[in-house]
Amino acid sequence: QVQLIESGGGFVQAGGSLRLSCAASGGTISDYGMGWFRQAPGKEREFVAAIGPGGTGTRYGDSVRGRFTISRDNAKNTVYLQMNSLKPEDTANYSCSRTRRRTIGIPTTADFSSWGQGTQVTVSS
Repeated sequence: QVQLIESGGGFVQAGGSLRLSCAASGGTISDYGMGWFRQAPGKEREFVAAIGPGGTGTRYGDSVRGRFTISRDNAKNTVYLQMNSLKPEDTANYSCSRTRRRTIGIPTTADFSSWGQGTQVTVSS
């Protein structure tokens, strides 16, 4: 069972940037789609971004498109989320996920079923 460890969260002022990392152990991410999700207190988990196994295909949630960038380094078994122009409404716990099965294209939210513990991002106004 692959384990996913997120890092890079913290406190930042509105307009600032953060780069999150998701390191996998106990399994490879090379042939799998990867995704980032977030959850704020009292709200449902929200899709943020997804990337296909090769790294060339990406998909973003409407609220982050144009500000966030997902990328991956299969050699390092790690996925990243670059977050720019952060807003207070981006405050949440961010977690990553690997698709249940090996994939070819860009995964959809239905392809994910388990998530890491997450890293907290807090954006002040």
